[in-house]
Amino acid sequence: MQLTLVESVGKKAEFCRHVVNILDLKRVQVVQDRAESLGQNPSYREQYDWAVARAVAILPVLAEYLLPLVRVGGSMLAMKGESGPVEAHSAERALRVLGGHLRQLLPVALPGVAEERYLVMIDKVAATPKGYPRKVGVPARRPL
Repeated sequence: MQLTLVESVGKKAEFCRHVVNILDLKRVQVVQDRAESLGQNPSYREQYDWAVARAVAILPVLAEYLLPLVRVGGSMLAMKGESGPVEAHSAERALRVLGGHLRQLLPVALPGVAEERYLVMIDKVAATPKGYPRKVGVPARRPL
């Protein structure tokens, strides 16, 4: 497996590089950039089988960050809290626009965590239009 870790904050990206080096991980690349920028870069756009994120943003925004990086036939995976079902419903339009389709909303019980969590699996069924992701900050200010 080959992994690309994306982190926009310099200190965090450097920490990731440090861990990769200490663990001698051979097929792990750390890229310091924003997902919005990488999604418009031909070297990264629609190049990945999977894009995975934890609690970064509401699902319509997160889909705009991740789906442009996923190839058609690939998938994105997001962990969401109790609001997972509501977010999945609110993301339907964004998924359609971005070329995604909700495959599964899977409840997950984590040991020691009272609130229910959800894994949201979204398949990439069509190419993402060239205008997405929009410029840095726009998806969060004006979600699809």
